Amino acid sequence: MFMDSKKINSNELLNSIKVVLVGTTHPGNIGATARAMKNMGIVNMALVEPKEFPSDIATYRSKAAKDVLENAEVFDTLKMAISDCELVIGTSARERKVPWPILNPKDASQEVSRGSLNNKVAVVFGREDRGLTNEELGLCNLHVHIPTDPEYSSLNLSQAVQIMVYEIRSAILENEGNDGNWDVEFADNDQTERLISHMDELMQEVDFYEIDNPRKLLLRVRRFFKRSRLDVMEVNIFRGLFAAIQKKLK
Repeated sequence: MFMDSKKINSNELLNSIKVVLVGTTHPGNIGATARAMKNMGIVNMALVEPKEFPSDIATYRSKAAKDVLENAEVFDTLKMAISDCELVIGTSARERKVPWPILNPKDASQEVSRGSLNNKVAVVFGREDRGLTNEELGLCNLHVHIPTDPEYSSLNLSQAVQIMVYEIRSAILENEGNDGNWDVEFADNDQTERLISHMDELMQEVDFYEIDNPRKLLLRVRRFFKRSRLDVMEVNIFRGLFAAIQKKLK
């Protein structure tokens, strides 16, 4: 918790980070990703609906990082995979009609370094051919874009992971020994999602928008709460307010 301001070493910070792969098609990419992660001291892997796992191909490609694969967790949805994380950063190559906070790898890694102080962080990578869906990107606090050459912008999945985990390790080593300076622990993704659902429920009760035609209202509400990175007390204040309003309405 942030209330404990003891200095934390780099290994503890790296251990609070997990790499999440969504819908990976080729098991070799999972193995190569495990190798890239272990090179940089990040060993927590989560897989969301991988096409083929466990796999001998993945094991072969992982080389000396077989333990990363053996300890990898498999989930049915991204929401389940990141439910315990206070900071979620999604990799994105697409432009959105509603802009989202987007960073380059170096700046994103500074956010990860700060966020990993007493919190769990997820860095999410999408499918090899089409990345993350809009719904999956909407679960993330921030987006990161790797500025590749537009003449040939395609990166192999493990290459993208290698860039990010290198930058994360560099940022953490640079900031090693810094104290956490927040008085309350941050809300995890599940708590924030419940808050967003609660606000949507309240807005429907007061006919704030047309349920069949919400336009981009709900996406903007989601963006506001995700980029704000609320702590637990702030979430409780908002939910208490919403509950009080609902009680008055009845």
